[in-house]
Amino acid sequence: MTIEIKNCNNIDSATIAIAEDKLNIKFAPNGTGKSTIAKAIILGTSDNSDLSELMPFKFRQENIEGKKPEAIGLNDIQHVMCFNEEYVSQILFKPEEVLSNSFDILIKTDTYKKNEREMEELVSEIKKIFLGNQALDELVDTLKELGDAFKLTKTGLSKASSGMKGLAEGNNIQHIPKGLESYQPFIQSKDSVGWVKWQTDGYAYAELSDNCPFCTSHAVDKKELIKKVGQEYDKNTIKNLVKIIDVIKRLGNYFSEAAQEKLAIIIELKDGIEKEHEDFLVTMKNQIDNFVSKLEKLKTLSGFQFKDGEKVAEVLPLFKINFSFFDLLDSDKTQGAIKPINESIDRIIKKAGQLQGKINQQRKEMQKVVREHEKDINDFLAYAGYRYAVRFSGEDEKAHLKLRHLDQEEYLSGGNQHLSFGERNAFAIVLFMYECLSKKPDLIILDDPISSFDKNKKYAILEMLFRRDKALCLKNKTVLMLTHDIEPIIDTVKALSVTFKNQTSASFFKLKSGIIEELPIQKNDLQTFAEICKNSLRADMDSIIKLLYLRRSFEITEEKGDAYQVLSNLLHKGNGKARGIDTREPIDDEGNFLEMDQSKFDNGCSEISKYLHRFSYSELLDRICDEAEMKNIYLTCTNGYEKLQVCRLIEHEEKDAVIEKFIKQTYHIENEFVCQLDPAKFDTIPEYIVTECDKIGGVAL
Repeated sequence: MTIEIKNCNNIDSATIAIAEDKLNIKFAPNGTGKSTIAKAIILGTSDNSDLSELMPFKFRQENIEGKKPEAIGLNDIQHVMCFNEEYVSQILFKPEEVLSNSFDILIKTDTYKKNEREMEELVSEIKKIFLGNQALDELVDTLKELGDAFKLTKTGLSKASSGMKGLAEGNNIQHIPKGLESYQPFIQSKDSVGWVKWQTDGYAYAELSDNCPFCTSHAVDKKELIKKVGQEYDKNTIKNLVKIIDVIKRLGNYFSEAAQEKLAIIIELKDGIEKEHEDFLVTMKNQIDNFVSKLEKLKTLSGFQFKDGEKVAEVLPLFKINFSFFDLLDSDKTQGAIKPINESIDRIIKKAGQLQGKINQQRKEMQKVVREHEKDINDFLAYAGYRYAVRFSGEDEKAHLKLRHLDQEEYLSGGNQHLSFGERNAFAIVLFMYECLSKKPDLIILDDPISSFDKNKKYAILEMLFRRDKALCLKNKTVLMLTHDIEPIIDTVKALSVTFKNQTSASFFKLKSGIIEELPIQKNDLQTFAEICKNSLRADMDSIIKLLYLRRSFEITEEKGDAYQVLSNLLHKGNGKARGIDTREPIDDEGNFLEMDQSKFDNGCSEISKYLHRFSYSELLDRICDEAEMKNIYLTCTNGYEKLQVCRLIEHEEKDAVIEKFIKQTYHIENEFVCQLDPAKFDTIPEYIVTECDKIGGVAL
């Protein structure tokens, strides 16, 4: 597939080729726009597909051409998953488990889901009774509402529960206190709660005048009566009383006749409930809670409701509703609602053997997956040198992936406060792999995932992600790895190309003037710097540039003999001596190196002549000391690496300190024994560095 990114942050245009079912490694220096590419793909495949946050700053104030961020070629990509810092912070290292939804991600394999569907089929008859059964749903909801109105304590019912608040003092809606009979139509109206609130709120203004706060008529002699309404009636108590009476009436014939009679007495008590009334309500609550619990278990019946070792044929009959234990609900109406459920359980009992087999198969699959994942993750942690281990804790669907340190048995709460940055990221990327295996995205993006690790840990991660059975890792998945680290390419494309079996596609991103050019990287593009230097010496280029490569070649091979001394003196403009100095010799009394011996100097020049025909120390020294000449050579350079090296030879008082450090250290003393890309062919020097070098080299900007 080919994706085109336009007008996103620092990228004006980038065309990216992604080989499907392969690991696609895109190598580029920091600042090229790798994270921008990742974000553009993610935003471009989201439901609202809004890339406006990637609008380049140069277009935010003035955008005459109406340019906008675009990500083209994403039509075949419906689901993208990206590993980055945001993923680590949002998904991983939660207080109760290392990975959010670890059960769903790590244990719910395709085999697990298949077994789950087959078990669902065996118990689906019960669930169908609940499906779309509004009367049954209303019964369960109303019973729960009544049960929840009462809270149990060690001594009986909690006085703070809403049911007791409504019933404890008696029904003063039915039994109106003496003196308030004239208010009966209002107290016993459908909106008695609203009336009481209106009445008590108005009384708060009674002290402002002798007139009634409601009708303004003279009311001095009625103030005590108005006040009594507030004393006898509390809006919250009335609200709780009305609610409990309503829910009991709604349940109506679902209660037995005896229960209905007792409830009718309780809700009409004048002076509040006594001990025998409370005992009845406790019994009612317990029966309702147990009844609802059994129905809810049946509504969500699954293999996990049978404990390990239980025999389904023996346990299933216990799921039936036996009204001898629910006498308060033993009515024709309740029995009519429950009869189809009990009958369906009887039919499932006849298939108990099949269900037992599926449950055993499911548990076996779960235990197998748990063992495999624990072993794989712990082997990786050990191989990478991390003293941590994981384990699934909890039974069945409550199993969560937990983390512990090898020096203690207790599980860690989360992990952020214990793991270092590197440990966190290494652990996170492995768990990300498992989430990808679970969710099966069309494209997996790894945004600079392993650049900060040492070589052993990098390889441990690559091994875990791409070198196992394809069902257990990201092998043969479409993966886009964006990185500023060359080592994954060296490992997968060159050093271990046979092991990775052509499953990797690699390329280099070159950013210039907002345009990203993609250059494919083949196995023979990865060379030691010694090879790169030797190849450059055979190329058609200025002798001074060849001298630069030759000196680097001598440094790499530790050949610091006479030839190296001569080259070093040349590139340091003679070091103040006709033949330069010899850093191998002792220094004089003033702390300076002595001039190079004539015979050694001649021998060094002779050795250099084997690489550079017609080598002349004096002529080349004159050229190197000539700033105008060096700037002319700079203008002939065709790539950033050569510009960088020539730039070092040009004296310039305005060199930026950061660029000076980059020139003299970052690229001058880097370890170039390892395989790398030819900097001339791939032009690997960042554009901002080349821009600074151009200022020194006299290039018109």
